Amino acid sequence: MKICVTATGSDLNAQVDPRFGRCQNFVVVDSDTMAFEAMVNEAIAAPGGAGIQAAQTMANKGVDVVISGNIGPNAFQVLSTASVKVATGAYGTVQEAIEMYKSGKLAETGTSTAPAHAGMGKMQQPLQTAPTLTPQSREEELEELLNLTSRLEYELEEVKNKISELKRRG
Repeated sequence: MKICVTATGSDLNAQVDPRFGRCQNFVVVDSDTMAFEAMVNEAIAAPGGAGIQAAQTMANKGVDVVISGNIGPNAFQVLSTASVKVATGAYGTVQEAIEMYKSGKLAETGTSTAPAHAGMGKMQQPLQTAPTLTPQSREEELEELLNLTSRLEYELEEVKNKISELKRRG
């Protein structure tokens, strides 16, 4: 499977860039062999439409899955139309994000997680739900909470592993 991870660098140890359309780099990884290709995001400096341009680039590249921190509605629409799956809420390194996805700890999303043009300024947090929830927004909130749960479970497991390692060392 061909997986694209948004990244701040150009290898498997690079940190996940939380933005899609205006991420610094795309690291496209073969999930079976972990062979990868890094690409600078040409859309990062676009005056508008960065998410659409980045999504079209990934669709043209034949990517099966995009992993990022957040994704806007326009990019999500382009990727969905191209049958590219999207997983959001990613963090850590590119390799860790792929491992989380492969193990089911990083869920695919069925909707955008950031408002349009969110990457143009200061990094935005995922959308917050309104006090009166529609059935659609309830579904979005549930999905967001499931992603948060996955991230927290992963972090807790990492902390437990570090504690065990420190105890073994004495």
